[in-house]
Amino acid sequence: MKQTHVVLIHGACFHMSSWDGWAEKFTSHGFAARIPSWPGESATAAQVRADPGPLDSLGLRALTTHYERIVRSYDNPPVLVGHSVGGLIAQQLLGVGLGRAAVALAPLPINGIPLGDTRSPRAWQQYSGLLLRAQFRNAVANAVDDEEAERLFEQYAVPIPVQLLSDLGLGPTATGPARTVVNTANPERGPLLLISGQEDRMVPDAVTRSVYKLYGDSPAVTDLKQFADRGHSLAFDSGWRSVADYVLTWLTTNGIAAVTA
Repeated sequence: MKQTHVVLIHGACFHMSSWDGWAEKFTSHGFAARIPSWPGESATAAQVRADPGPLDSLGLRALTTHYERIVRSYDNPPVLVGHSVGGLIAQQLLGVGLGRAAVALAPLPINGIPLGDTRSPRAWQQYSGLLLRAQFRNAVANAVDDEEAERLFEQYAVPIPVQLLSDLGLGPTATGPARTVVNTANPERGPLLLISGQEDRMVPDAVTRSVYKLYGDSPAVTDLKQFADRGHSLAFDSGWRSVADYVLTWLTTNGIAAVTA
């Protein structure tokens, strides 16, 4: 018997520990879950905030290559679960045939779809370091109360690498088109689940719905789940369990078991 591996890919504003609850939950359901750190990422969010320098030069290409190596290291393709920038990377890898399936939570948009509507915060356009507490509260943790927002900031908030922000076509240092191309037409790829929070201000629900439409011509399974009253923190705030439970059910529905013969 072989366990199905799950690789959890975190977002740019958040520490890898934002996936700790998911790793425990997947493990309790028989999966082999892994939360790879980014190159140069310290063990805690506080340590990254104190010394973000090792991450400053990390760009999207290097980050995607980092996860590609990890995925290729498995004898059997793992399930990819990504949040925000991690959701973008999960789609890129699945699009080239890596990974058994992918789940993208509030993923940054692909293939030229813009973030900008009036609900998308200035943080993406102006940001070149750590989100201020007020920005985090307004842009990421807007769907929870003040006390929880403060706790989430302390536990998980980290600066976005400057090079990554530029590669995404965001922020004051952006110099060219976003490197966010995904092969949405690959008929051989595994199932994909896109998840949005309908109160998300970082990646609005309308953006994820636009991404979902890009997959319309592919015969491969593509599903969309919208969570009402949820913001960009839906992967790690107090409501994360309902999202994880949905993902586990979706995997079962698509024939992906925790243990295979």
